[in-house]
Amino acid sequence: MSEELDRRAQILDAAFEEFAAKGFKGATIKSIARAAGLQSPALIYWYFPDKDTLFREVLGSRIPVVRAVADPTPLLDLPPEELLPRIGRAYFAFEQLDAQTLRLVVAEALRRPEVAEMFVRSGPGRVLEFLKAYLEHQIELGRLRPHDVRSSARAFIGMLIPQLAGKMFFPALVEDGLTDEDHLQNAVSIFLDGLRPEG
Repeated sequence: MSEELDRRAQILDAAFEEFAAKGFKGATIKSIARAAGLQSPALIYWYFPDKDTLFREVLGSRIPVVRAVADPTPLLDLPPEELLPRIGRAYFAFEQLDAQTLRLVVAEALRRPEVAEMFVRSGPGRVLEFLKAYLEHQIELGRLRPHDVRSSARAFIGMLIPQLAGKMFFPALVEDGLTDEDHLQNAVSIFLDGLRPEG
């Protein structure tokens, strides 16, 4: 890992600890810099233009599905049969978020509605934007038939929600014993069968 990437990760880890302990309002750039072992708080601004951006990146770095699409360029040419299950597995890993991360998101979202919006934009919103670009590229490659990728991206995520929600909040939804992997393989198959080019 390069020194720059290492320093960025060091700042994100320190910022997470500060935000988790003090909340968004209580954590300061100065306290985050001190926790990261930086000599000057100004160094944080080399990596993050402001505290809001830093907070968004902290949340994004903790969410598996966001990490899965953090570097989208090499993913665009992967066939859908390979990429969509990868996204689905990362999506299902959301339930493994540690309690500290969940407390941070929920507490801040309740205190500041803009945090909920920030969370959606930095997490699910980023994944949705990636899926739209990916599906559009797959149409250009001739792997999928032309269609409105705004709907298909939402539809794919929508196919995953009942499985994840069942495991996290509503056990009755998954009492039938369908595993994540079985559900994912079926969802990808149904999704792609509906979008394959004719002929």
